[in-house]
Amino acid sequence: MIALDCDEHFDTWRDQARVLLGHGIDPTEVVWAHGPVHDLLAVPAVLPLGPGPFRTRVPAALLDQLEQAARYRGEQRWNLLYEVLWRVAHGDRTAMLAGDRLGSELQRRIKQVSREAHHLHAFVRFVPLPAALAEQLQLDLVAFHEPAHDILQSASAHFADRLGRQRWLIATPRDGIRFDGSTLDYRRHCPEQWRQWACHADDPGAELWRTYYRHTFNPARVNPDAMRQHMPGRFWRHLPEGPLIARLVGQARQGKQRDGQAQEVGQQGGKRIGRGDSPTR
Repeated sequence: MIALDCDEHFDTWRDQARVLLGHGIDPTEVVWAHGPVHDLLAVPAVLPLGPGPFRTRVPAALLDQLEQAARYRGEQRWNLLYEVLWRVAHGDRTAMLAGDRLGSELQRRIKQVSREAHHLHAFVRFVPLPAALAEQLQLDLVAFHEPAHDILQSASAHFADRLGRQRWLIATPRDGIRFDGSTLDYRRHCPEQWRQWACHADDPGAELWRTYYRHTFNPARVNPDAMRQHMPGRFWRHLPEGPLIARLVGQARQGKQRDGQAQEVGQQGGKRIGRGDSPTR
């Protein structure tokens, strides 16, 4: 068995897969692993030199699907892609379809990657930097995000379109991307300095937003399961309102609020209405 490491990079995997396919190496005879290989039967081996005798053409749609699915972090990340490629290259295009066992897993991964890109667009929170610091760092906005899959590079162009000439930075535990107003600078390994800027930025509008969130929170419409489905808990700690959510949901479950304002409004003083007074005055 051949053990390979593509360094979690699609272009590297594609070059390796092309050579393997050309030399007729079956998917059961190769394994991709990042780091040490624990399979006793998988021994490091050098890929055959040059293209092999097998020639085939695969649909452009397949390469697009494989590249999208390659952003999925999970077991058999690269082996599954090669198995799909192998079957399609040998005339079985059902491997691309959701009705097939392998195709179903391929399509599921593509959907998960697409959903994670949506989460980036919906839940990233940029923090504006003070003018002096912004000038020093050549940055206007910073944000920290924790995506479950490798979508930062492919999904961040959205912000370049939406934010115009503003300079911004998004850091994650793995990678990072910076926009200087005209060019995107993607780093597969996020510089520690970028991560520090993003994690420790002081949001001047956070308290105002939390106050607004408390006052507009409607416990009568809370569905915790649906909330976690659309906004996973891993994003809460990076949102200004994140620390409030669990407490507000808990209060709603205990029936302590009739609406979002009841708790604070009830603590406010007001004019006592006499028998002859009109409550509308």
